[in-house]
Amino acid sequence: MDAIAADDNNRRDTPMDSIDMNEIVGRTDILFVCIDCLRYDVAWEEQQSNGTPVLNRYGTWRKCQAPGNFTYPSHQAMFAGFFPVDEGILNMKNREKLFFSEDIGMGRKAPKGAFTFQGSNWIEGLAREGYETYCIGGVSFFDKRTDVGKVLPSYFQHSYWNPSFGCKAKESAGNQVDFAVRKLRQISAEKHIMMYLNICALHYPNYFYLSGEKKDSREAHAAALRYVDAQLARLFAAFAARGETFVICCSDHGTCYGEDGAWYHGINHPMVNTVPYMHFFL
Repeated sequence: MDAIAADDNNRRDTPMDSIDMNEIVGRTDILFVCIDCLRYDVAWEEQQSNGTPVLNRYGTWRKCQAPGNFTYPSHQAMFAGFFPVDEGILNMKNREKLFFSEDIGMGRKAPKGAFTFQGSNWIEGLAREGYETYCIGGVSFFDKRTDVGKVLPSYFQHSYWNPSFGCKAKESAGNQVDFAVRKLRQISAEKHIMMYLNICALHYPNYFYLSGEKKDSREAHAAALRYVDAQLARLFAAFAARGETFVICCSDHGTCYGEDGAWYHGINHPMVNTVPYMHFFL
């Protein structure tokens, strides 16, 4: 069954039950995990088959519209507070908001439950609230090797990337999580932190997650997700050991593997524009 069409009961023009970020900011750590490229249909299927037991502990994927069709525009939107929008939301006033810039919006009035931040993005806003902010990059937009690759990491007080975190490294997610866990051990539990991980294991190339394969595919994409899920257990345990943590976990965009003749992303196609999203507490 096509997972994109399988759950039409998710369609609505009212937001999911929201949370109040004003009760979270300043009280808990905040972890943002973006599983770059993750398709909604694959995430949904793996959830149903328990291929992702770690993530399954924390809730059900929400079917959402991506804020962009490739990494750079999607992250610029998300870091400004515009996360994926629940499918079926037709009125922008009904979208759930976690963070809201005091410099934008109609009437400059924050939606109910949104934390109003100062600065060009909510990461800078959290730093102004006393958070220590960390970025552990994956795809090239976070590698700091080019001027473009320096833009997104510059929003954080501390940012890290090395080739073992990149798309060509089969163990990239494990390397990123190991690095994050080591960093967490060095930070006082008295200090609130915000950490972002850009996990690129599902991005091309991903064929090496299936033995003997030489071409990226939907099946390899799913295998990569199962690998990532297993790595997240250590990350979540490390944050839980520090205390309560609010987690945002989503994809920035999906990708195509030949549907309608389309390959990969940076184009508008249902497989690119539809993404999974969830948030939860550790």
